[in-house]
Amino acid sequence: MLAKVNSSAVVGLDAVLVEVEVDIASQGLPSFTIVGLPDKAVEESRERVRSAIKNSGANFPAKRITVNLAPADLPKEGPSYDLPIALGILIASGQLETNISDAIFMGELSLDGRLRHTNGVLPQALLAQKIKLKKIFLPQINAKEAAVLKNIKIYPLNTLSELIFHLKDNKSIIPAKHLNLKDCFRNEIFEFDMNEVKGQEGAKRALEIAAAGNHNILLKGPPGAGKTLLARTLPSILPTLTLQEALEVTKIYSISGLLDKRALIVSRPFRAPHHTTSHIGLIGGGTTPRPGEISLAHRGVLFLDEFPEFPRHVLEALRQPVEDGVVTISRSAGRVSFPAKFMLVTAQNPCPCGFFGNPTKSCKCNLNQIIRYQRRVSGPMLDRIDIHIDVPAVKVEKLHSYDPKTTESSFTIRKRVQKARDMQTKRFIKSKITSNSEMGNKEIKEFCRLDENCIKLLRLAVLKMGLSARSYNRTIKLARTIADLEEKREINSIHIAEALQYRPRNDNI
Repeated sequence: MLAKVNSSAVVGLDAVLVEVEVDIASQGLPSFTIVGLPDKAVEESRERVRSAIKNSGANFPAKRITVNLAPADLPKEGPSYDLPIALGILIASGQLETNISDAIFMGELSLDGRLRHTNGVLPQALLAQKIKLKKIFLPQINAKEAAVLKNIKIYPLNTLSELIFHLKDNKSIIPAKHLNLKDCFRNEIFEFDMNEVKGQEGAKRALEIAAAGNHNILLKGPPGAGKTLLARTLPSILPTLTLQEALEVTKIYSISGLLDKRALIVSRPFRAPHHTTSHIGLIGGGTTPRPGEISLAHRGVLFLDEFPEFPRHVLEALRQPVEDGVVTISRSAGRVSFPAKFMLVTAQNPCPCGFFGNPTKSCKCNLNQIIRYQRRVSGPMLDRIDIHIDVPAVKVEKLHSYDPKTTESSFTIRKRVQKARDMQTKRFIKSKITSNSEMGNKEIKEFCRLDENCIKLLRLAVLKMGLSARSYNRTIKLARTIADLEEKREINSIHIAEALQYRPRNDNI
């Protein structure tokens, strides 16, 4: 007898329908074979399924069992096929008679029949919704993850026996309640607040502009100046994720197994990999490509502390994702693209000892050491960073002073940032762009019209500062964000002048 059960495979960030076909032959020696390019975890499901069926009170047929995972040319990996394989065996052996053509099944089985946590549930649930299936059967622990979707019934399972009783109409499973997404976005809690940062008004202003337009920023200053603290307060002033952005981020964390029982990622990610992180760890990859840190930082912040200490080849690999907002990983089995629209925040010292140019402490580095240190990051990489800001050492008197009337909280700054980002959302409503930093040449011409004074100032900057064509466009996009923060429809020379202040003095270092 032949049975067919719907399941799915995750390819990149999206899921593909997989049909689990189970055939039990009436002739031949007892065997259990799985075909359809299964990996080691899928092949080992034979033993898990055998024990789970027996320990759930059902009979495992001592016959020739063949399981085909179609399409046969798509590699299958992971233990999520345990549940559909077990169900297919029960139907093919005649122990269950039911119509399951409108449902999709996923989940790893333990030997006693319990269902374990499974990665990548959200992309698979989105596939079920897309192809208009009516039901999803999955582990109880993953139910919240799928409950963010509407117009589809979510059936949470603790054990295989619960599914058997449900399909036999002995004891029905109550579908999980759909989550109110508005409740998920309430009560965001941040570890750091801008009012905790003493002094550094210039750096705070630069971070506000960066947050408003999703611009990349480099913080440069001596040790202990507060560069890391400034970077870690950045999430507290970033605008709220939209529902579409939250689903994008949640899909990435779902396939990476990093949801930690959360139904939906509602805060913008903040990723801070160590400078010993490998190329694959940062960009993504592996035999079966998985998202790296840049994709985990999608729609959020990627903070690279001690920027020059990262290996040169790792930093150079960032150039294309920073520009395009997507990373494509090619392997012999195929190619996979992961989104990587992140805000790059970097921090570095001016020299190896950290005190070059410091008015109070003398630098112990010689000239060659300083030059080698500053050249560890290439010019093209620095050219892709919109804001370069010096973070000087904090004066002692500011460490002890606190005036709530003059010290702004993250909540106050975030309101201005949100208002500026809302203006950008309306501006780019007819395109896939969400922030000023993503504008191309076409959008710059349409939304960044400059008067004669602005053009003269930019021409002078090209001559004096040696701006590249990329720096020229990035300066205009930065000026557009500054104008948005002031709620100005047109860019004027003041906005251009402030944007130019955030360019490095020498782009060729």
